[in-house]
Order: sequence, then structure tokens, then C-alpha cells
Amino acid sequence: MMIYAAFNIGILTILFFVIGMIKPQWPLFFLKKPDRFWILIISTVLFMITMTLYGEGNRQAKLEQAPKHTLSQEAAPVPVPEPAPAK
Repeated sequence: MMIYAAFNIGILTILFFVIGMIKPQWPLFFLKKPDRFWILIISTVLFMITMTLYGEGNRQAKLEQAPKHTLSQEAAPVPVPEPAPAK
């Protein structure tokens, strides 16, 4: 699930970057004087979010595929205290 979200955010980041470098007024419509520098900063942050999501998605997928080793209650060793020596 996280990997799909990473791909979606990655595609949006690429579109945001390309459109922002051509016409910065479009993605930054809420600024009075949009600049390409802000496009670069926002794209960098979105790229880092994308890579983090992708890495965590891969890590979770590997954990789900790994065999689960569980100890049964009978197989777990239980320490038995020794009686205290008499005084």
C-alpha cells in the first residue's frame, strides 16, 4: 500500500516540478511573486517523502514475507529457583 502511495506522490512531484519550472504561477497561485526557487524546495521535500514511503513500504513487505518464528508456551524454558540454604 505504501509503495503505491509512493509512486503516486512521485508522479505528482514530477508533474509539480516540470509545470513549476515552466510556469511557476500555476502551482504557486497563492503567492504574490512565485519563484522557481520555491518550486525546487517543495519538489525536494516531496521527493524525500516519496523515497521514505517507498523504503518503508519495501521494509514492511519484507517483514510480511519473512517466516514467523514463535515459541510455544511448552517449549519456553522456565528457570526454577533453588531453595535457600538453611542457617
